[in-house]
Amino acid sequence: MKKHIVKFYNLLIILLLGTCLNGVKAQEPVKDSIRLNADGSVTFVYRDTASKKVKVRCDCKLRREKPIVKRENYHEIKMNRDEAGQWTYTTPPLAPEVYTYQFEHDGQRTPDPTNPDSVRVRTEKMSVFTIAGTPQTNLYLVDSLRGRLDTVVFQSPDEKKPRRILVYTPPQYRDSQDEFPVLYLLHGLNGNEMAWLDRGHAVQSLENLIEMHKAKPMILVMPDANPEEVIGTKENLSLMKNIFLYPAWNRLDFERCFPAMDDYLSGLYRFAPRLGGRAVAGLSAGAKQSCNMANMYDSTFVAVGLFSPVVSRKQIPHSTYSRYWIGGGVGDLFHYRINGFRKKLQRRHIPYTMYNTIGGHTWRNWRVYFTEFVQTIFWN
Repeated sequence: MKKHIVKFYNLLIILLLGTCLNGVKAQEPVKDSIRLNADGSVTFVYRDTASKKVKVRCDCKLRREKPIVKRENYHEIKMNRDEAGQWTYTTPPLAPEVYTYQFEHDGQRTPDPTNPDSVRVRTEKMSVFTIAGTPQTNLYLVDSLRGRLDTVVFQSPDEKKPRRILVYTPPQYRDSQDEFPVLYLLHGLNGNEMAWLDRGHAVQSLENLIEMHKAKPMILVMPDANPEEVIGTKENLSLMKNIFLYPAWNRLDFERCFPAMDDYLSGLYRFAPRLGGRAVAGLSAGAKQSCNMANMYDSTFVAVGLFSPVVSRKQIPHSTYSRYWIGGGVGDLFHYRINGFRKKLQRRHIPYTMYNTIGGHTWRNWRVYFTEFVQTIFWN
C-alpha cells in the first residue's frame, strides 16, 4: 500500500514539474519579426516552416525609392527562406517615418503575429513600425500617455444611430480646474474616429508638442464624422464602395449635429467658451466638412485646418472671422482644387497660411500638417 502511495506522489511530482516547465516554455518571449538595422534598413522575419511562399507588403520602398508618393501605395516582394524554415527580407535604407506592413503566406494576408501595434487600413489590419531620427518622427513616439483618452458615445436627436467620439485631455487638464480650448479633428473618406489616433498619431504628437511648449494645452475631439449609417458603422466596406457612397457626405449629417454635440461634450468636460475657444481641422473629405462648419456656424472657429482638402465653390468662406491653414502636396490628387481655393481666398482678402510639401494624398503629409497646424492655434 505504501509503495502505491509513493508511486502516486512521484507521478504527481513529475506531472507538476512537466506543467511548470511547459509554462516556462510558453512564457518565453517570441523574437521580434521585424529588425531595425543601424543603416536604416529593415529586416522582416516570418517564422512558418509550413508555408511554401511568403511575401511582405509594406508602404515603404522594398527595392528602390520613388521620388514622389502620390497616394498610399503598397508594394510587395517575395521573402527568402533559410535552412531553418525562417523567411526573411531586408529593405534598402528607409527614411524616418511611420510605416505599415503585413505578411502574405500561401495567398493569405495577415498582420504580423508578433507585433501588437496594428491599425485598420481600409478593410485590412496592418502592423506598424516607426523609424525615428527626425524631430517630426520623434513626435509620434511616446512610451505612455500622460494625458487621458476617453471614448464617448453621443446620440444626436436628428440621427437614428449614436456616434463614437474620442476625447483627449492633456495632463494640464487633470492638474487644474481651468477651461481649455477645443480642436475638432475630422477624418477622411474610409475613416472613423480611430483614424487620427491609429494612423495619424495625433494624440502622441500633440502631447509631445504641449510638453515642449510648442502647442497650447487643448482638448482634442476626434469624432466619427461619417454620414449617418455609412462608413462609420460599416468598417468592412471597400474603398470603391465608399467612393460610390461619397454623395451622402453632401447631406451634411455631421455638420448639422455639431451644436448639439458640442453642448453635450461641454457638459462632460471643461470646454472654454465657444466664442474664441474652438478650432476645426480635417483631411480630404474631412477638410470639406471643416469648411462647411465654418460657414454654417459663423464666428465659432478661430482657425480652420485644411489638409489636402477636397473643396469646391460651395466651401468658400462667407466671412473673415476664421484663420485658414492649408496643407497640400505637389503630387496631391486634388492639387488643382487646392490652388483654386487658395486664389479665391486671396480675392476675398481672407487670411490664410499655405504649407506646401512634396508627395500627395497620404498620411505622411497629413501627420506633418497636423503637427504644424496645432502649433499655430489658441495662442491669442
